[in-house]
Amino acid sequence: MTETEHTTTSSSNGGSDLETLTLEKVSEVSSAIDAAKSADEVVCALHSLAVRLFAVDSSLIAGEVDERYRIQIQDAGLRADSDRIRWRNVFYSGAAFPTMARILIYNVAPKWLACFPLSTKKQVYDSFFVMGPSTEIIQALVPALVQNVADKELDNSSVCGNIERLLVTCLLENEGVRHIVAEFRSPCRTYELDGEVVKPDKLKIISRVAQLLSSIPDKARLKAPSALSSHVFFRQIVIQLLVGAEEWAMELNGRINDSDTCTLDGAFLFVGETFARICRRGSADTLLAGMVPRILNHVRSSLPSNGDTSSNRFESKPEYYLWSKIMDSIQDQYALERLSEELLRHLATKNISDVEAYWTLWLLFHHNFRNQIAIRSMFVEKFLLWKVFPVCCLRWIIHFSLLECAPHAGAWKEVPKTRAFLDAVQCLVNVWSKREFIQSARMEQQAYITAAVGLCVEKMSREELETTKDILHSILQGVSCRLESPIHLVRKMASSIALVFSKVVDPKNPLYLDDDRCETVDWEFGLNSQPKKLSTSCSRSVMTHDESESSLCEINNSPDPVRRRKDAKVKTTQDHTLVGKFAVPPHEIKDQVMLGSEQSFDDEEEANDESKKSEVSDDSSLQPYDLSDDDIDLQKGFSQLADISAALRKPDDPDGVERALGIAERLVRALPDELPHISGDLVRALVHVRCSDVTVEGEEDSAEGKRQKALIALIVTSPFEALDVLTKLLYSPNVDVGQRILILDVMTEAAHELADSRIVRISNQQKDLISAIGSQPWFMPSSRGPPGAGPWKEVSETGPLLNWSNRYERELPSRPGQVKKGKSRRWHLGARKASQLESTKNRFPMYAAAFMLPAMQGFDKRRHGVDLLNRDFIVLGKLIYMLGVCMECLAMHPEASVLALPLFDMLRSREVAHHGEAYVRRSVLFAASCILIALHPSYVASTLIEGNQEVSNGLDWIRTWALRIAESDPDTECSGMAMKCLQLHAEMALQVSRSLESANNFRGKISTLPSKSNDIIIPSSNIRYQE
Repeated sequence: MTETEHTTTSSSNGGSDLETLTLEKVSEVSSAIDAAKSADEVVCALHSLAVRLFAVDSSLIAGEVDERYRIQIQDAGLRADSDRIRWRNVFYSGAAFPTMARILIYNVAPKWLACFPLSTKKQVYDSFFVMGPSTEIIQALVPALVQNVADKELDNSSVCGNIERLLVTCLLENEGVRHIVAEFRSPCRTYELDGEVVKPDKLKIISRVAQLLSSIPDKARLKAPSALSSHVFFRQIVIQLLVGAEEWAMELNGRINDSDTCTLDGAFLFVGETFARICRRGSADTLLAGMVPRILNHVRSSLPSNGDTSSNRFESKPEYYLWSKIMDSIQDQYALERLSEELLRHLATKNISDVEAYWTLWLLFHHNFRNQIAIRSMFVEKFLLWKVFPVCCLRWIIHFSLLECAPHAGAWKEVPKTRAFLDAVQCLVNVWSKREFIQSARMEQQAYITAAVGLCVEKMSREELETTKDILHSILQGVSCRLESPIHLVRKMASSIALVFSKVVDPKNPLYLDDDRCETVDWEFGLNSQPKKLSTSCSRSVMTHDESESSLCEINNSPDPVRRRKDAKVKTTQDHTLVGKFAVPPHEIKDQVMLGSEQSFDDEEEANDESKKSEVSDDSSLQPYDLSDDDIDLQKGFSQLADISAALRKPDDPDGVERALGIAERLVRALPDELPHISGDLVRALVHVRCSDVTVEGEEDSAEGKRQKALIALIVTSPFEALDVLTKLLYSPNVDVGQRILILDVMTEAAHELADSRIVRISNQQKDLISAIGSQPWFMPSSRGPPGAGPWKEVSETGPLLNWSNRYERELPSRPGQVKKGKSRRWHLGARKASQLESTKNRFPMYAAAFMLPAMQGFDKRRHGVDLLNRDFIVLGKLIYMLGVCMECLAMHPEASVLALPLFDMLRSREVAHHGEAYVRRSVLFAASCILIALHPSYVASTLIEGNQEVSNGLDWIRTWALRIAESDPDTECSGMAMKCLQLHAEMALQVSRSLESANNFRGKISTLPSKSNDIIIPSSNIRYQE
């Protein structure tokens, strides 16, 4: 045996002997505690071991115990520092401390600790935990922090309270977490302590300590100190971890070489592992609250005043090594992704520049982004295609992961685009242009990827666009698909990409596809500034008619001539989709056919007012009449509906068509005798007329509005004739999409008007046929008039002798301050406005079948030029919306129960209920909600009692389908409408259950009556006949 081997063996034998002595002493102390009858005996036993490990003040302890035990404490004596260090190392590195910790926690704490004086408790009890290595302390204390224990004799409350007190003292007050970082400062391998004790694998210890540390807030009791709450505890240990890591990084500065950068340092590994577990426990925001201020300070200290710097400036500082090693040490990919996502959102709330945000990302992720495929995939794929961040975060991601340069003004123009950038843009454009993505993705996701495509395309040159494979075709395809959408926001995305693309291809001729000529594109598309409000009130409504109408008419903004028809009533550029409340009753529309007499009275009164005003005007206000003929006077007027129909068929006479449109509604509402015979022909003429071809540019909306009003008037005044023609034209191959939408629009408006028609009855007071005696003669004018009027006098006038009329006049008093010299007064005897009785009547139910049944027939058949289920899905959505309005107008009427069944069959067909377009699904949800509004609960209850399953199956389908939409539909508006539909279904179920309960109670009363007897009793006889 060599000399070196002999020395090692001796040292090893000495260490084993000391470990044996330590275990024997622990066993002795344990026996003394078990046999103790007083607290002083426990203090003496603990002091005998503590004096060998720590610098204990024996005199202080001796002064607080009984005289019998003072000599024992004083005789323990003092130990040399070297002896205490050797004892302490062996005590905490072997089995002695875990054994002693269990004795202190479960034997001493619940029985004797409350009897210890404060100074004695710190000297002989707390010292075992406070003075030991934090890694060992945390492994002894945290596993014992258990809420429920099997031993019922153990006072678990006092045990847990003592452990929580020790954890606050050791980890927070004494900065034990910072000491743990220092204890792990070495490369991760198995190591020896003093050449004697071999520790287990350090990687396992690091993982276990980090797991125990992060679990403390979850294990703490509800009555635990507030310092152990999740937010406060993690905030304090994050600060300690960062301080410890910074100290170690500064110590390593200047002696770092390439080999060191690849070494897994224990301190950084512990920091990274703890950060990962904090993120896993949902406290990434608390972690970032401690990290971000330090990172920003490092970034701002390295940036010059002009913000222009290079990566070498950051790499030369120790902070670069610090943050790169911390991020390298986070091995949990999910935690790293969660931390990165929260970091971007956290930076978005700070008032920082794009340059500072870029260098923050560079400082944290540059090393990993360059060396790890998973990090590159996280930024390039997940953060660009799957996640949704604010637009500012999107710019930072593009500059860091794709352009790989700081966002200085014009810097990206000088940087050549890498193959990775072009491939990423190609991937973005391919996803963005697919029709399936437009149909299935959430609106926020579509807006986010649209912004990503736009921000990338505007940083490319024309040559780069042309050299990238299929990118031009994909952009054009995506723009075309979005322009076909009826949702304004989707079309806005198309116009924004088209504008950016045109600026790259031809900067001098930008392409504007909408009325907004703004040079700067809002890539947020107003999603962050528009609060989404979904009504939660329980009302018999689902949405406003004007909002839905504007949504369904927005398709006309397309440059396609087939879709140029615009709605004159709704002037909106925002997408008011099928959301909100449906006002019940609908917006009030007076039936002007029944108000003709009322209108005459109003005109007469207006004439009276004009005449009175003319009396008090001076001479300067009198203007001569213009009696010269002009073009309008010479134009031929229309007085017959047949003439209007003929004029509408003359496209070569635009003035005649315009005049016919202007007068058509008034003539129709005048109810001429020819209306039933000419209404069908007039409907065809109005549907086929092209307002854009016969009006001046800019006045198409006015002509379109007149055409719609005329068609609505025809449906209201002659429903069956007009609807017969319109429903046939709806599926005719001779009309285009715009005309089909026109037909559905006017049918919807007409249904509202018929449902809220106002009938005015004029009640004229009948005059007595025979005058009473003493009254004024019947041939004299009425004596009524203003106060001070004189009597009537007969005036003789020159004329033929045989004059069958008499003329009377009287003097009237002048109005003070209104009479001038030379002015005569003219009085107009206005007609007295008759008293009116006005009532509202729903006239729609009698025509509901004519509205709904023909429109529902054959909707799923593909004909020449008609394909509602696929190409013409906008017409399908409008059709379903119109049917829903019809059901809403039938609310609580018997006809609703009859027409609901075929509508159920239409809505739950797979092609409709599971349509790929969100626009159609919104319409189906609206129609289903209208059915719930329209059906009377007593009718539903009666069908259940009778055993009719059709209505109950339909209602059950609404509930099941709406629940699936609310849970899994990608469209946010569909989910909100489905929740409203479920709310209406719950109200319906409640009303039906009450109706069934009332019916059962009624049955119970009936059953209490005597049952029918089978005996027939003859009156006045005792004879009974048995049946």
